[in-house]
Amino acid sequence: MKKTKQIADRFREIILNGTWIANTNYTDLLSKTTWKQATTKIGSLNTIAALTFHINYYIEGVLNVFEGGSLDIRDKYSFDAPPIESQEGWGGLLENLQINAEKFATQVELMPDEKLDEVFVDEKYGSYGRNIEGIIEHSYYHLGQVSLIRKLILEAKK
Repeated sequence: MKKTKQIADRFREIILNGTWIANTNYTDLLSKTTWKQATTKIGSLNTIAALTFHINYYIEGVLNVFEGGSLDIRDKYSFDAPPIESQEGWGGLLENLQINAEKFATQVELMPDEKLDEVFVDEKYGSYGRNIEGIIEHSYYHLGQVSLIRKLILEAKK
């Protein structure tokens, strides 16, 4: 199996459909989360909606490069989520995440393995492989936060 196919499958596991590492994924966990839960603030923690926006922001930004565009994302804007004020707004964010995630995975899968070692936009950003693995690791990091925040919200309602 091509290395890019393996990496694309790992990415799909965390965002779309896997349970191997975390026993859940974004799609599963977020589909069980209402917009009220997603926007509930617990102390100084980010909301689930803010973390979802954050993950999608990076996926979308790197995907833009994969599709021939420029790298326009900046860390300082990665939590600038528009307010979610309804279930429809929350559903729109989730749909956007799923669409971007599938496009991202497909782009990775279609890459020749050699592309993983090429410079990503500028040498200071490392290789394509490093950036793709970074997206996966970053996603797992925040999935843990989303899971814990959701548990805190559910516990508070008991």
